[in-house]
This record gives sequence, structure tokens and C-alpha cells, in this order.
Amino acid sequence: MDASHPKTPARVLLVEDDSNIRELVELHLQLEGLTVVSKSDGNDALALARSDTFELIVLDLMLPGLDGVTLCRAIRRDSRNTDVPILMLTARRDEVDKVLGLDSGADDYLTKPFGVRELVARVRALLRRRRRPIAGEHAPSVQAGPLLVEPARRQARLGDREIELTAHEFELLYVLAGNRGIVFSRDALVQRVWGEDTHITVRSVDTLVKRLRRKLEKDPADPQYILTVWGSGYKFADA
Repeated sequence: MDASHPKTPARVLLVEDDSNIRELVELHLQLEGLTVVSKSDGNDALALARSDTFELIVLDLMLPGLDGVTLCRAIRRDSRNTDVPILMLTARRDEVDKVLGLDSGADDYLTKPFGVRELVARVRALLRRRRRPIAGEHAPSVQAGPLLVEPARRQARLGDREIELTAHEFELLYVLAGNRGIVFSRDALVQRVWGEDTHITVRSVDTLVKRLRRKLEKDPADPQYILTVWGSGYKFADA
């Protein structure tokens, strides 16, 4: 690469209403060489997410205007950042709140109070995931019945319907559909989808499967494609 044309810094949307936390996070993200755009209100952040693009979004669970869960769902549903990694910050330690954040479309969560090193580690991991070619640069397409998964185009289609997926949802679908009938444990899926540099727990796999089923299955409560193997994990339906 020509040294006279340095790589453009990754742009991060930071949504946090606590000014002290916002300034702290903004400072350390900038020290990482990132360009940070900060908002303190959920409605303002959603308007920006619909008009501009980012490589990472960091948002608080409790926000004025739109709360973090509603904002996250809106970004995933209708914005220019539907597949951008989202790190959710939460002051709540209850497992149900963490699952709610992941279920809304977040890729990872960080519980307040958090250390700067942990924050930076999570951000680095999500950005590495964002930049890494999904499912491998030259990975073959997968045809599983009416489902077509194309890594080169980062596209999934079910019949004539295109399925909008986040990076993690796409990776999970590719792993399962590309190995029809093979049962993957939750631990194995954590390694295949999130990799070694993650703080994700196996509960995140269940949440990701739930999100994927909502997009893929006619009846998510009675799935035809992504099946639960009780006591073992998940598999894609056999041929």
C-alpha cells in the first residue's frame, strides 16, 4: 500500500447520555486512531444512523428519547448500518438485560462500570470481525434446499427473497447451512462465529439463533431449517 495514502480511520458512532462516560469513551477510541461521532439522545442517533455510515456503533442501554434496545432494533431494521457491529453498554448486571440487548441486534455488551482496557479490547475485536472477509475470502456458495448463501456477495436468499443479515448472523448461517446435518455445540459455534478474541458467552449463540430464525423461518417456534439438538447444540436440517 502506498504510504502517501494512509488508511481512512474507522468511524464510530457513540451514543451515551452520561457526559463523563461519553468523554472517557470518546477519548480512548480516539487514542485507538478511530474517528468518533458522539450523540447523547437516541432520536438524534437514529437520524444519523439513517443518513450516514459507520464501522462500529457503541450505545448505552438507557438513553433519553429512544432507549438503547429500541434504537438498536431500529438501526437493524431501517438504517444505513443494518449490518454494522453494535456494542451495547449497560449498567444492569441481570442476565435478562444482557440477553435483551443481544436479542435486539447487538453483537456484544459491556457492563458498567468497565475498565478502559476491556472496552478497547471489545472494540478491537468487533472491528477485526468487521474487516475480516466473512466465511473466508474464497469460500464457496452454499445451496441448502431453497436457501442460497453466497459469501463472495455476502448475500443470502430463500427462494426469491433476499434475507438481510448482520455479519454474525451471516456467519452462523453459513457455518450451519454449509454443514447440513452436523451438530455443532454452542462452544464450537462461539469459536466459529466470534473467534478467539471474544468475551461472548454460549448464551449469545441462543440469542443469535433466535434472531436468525425470525428472519429465516415461516414459524420460528417450529423451525424447519435451524434445528435444536437438545443437550448438544444446533444443526441445519438434513438433506
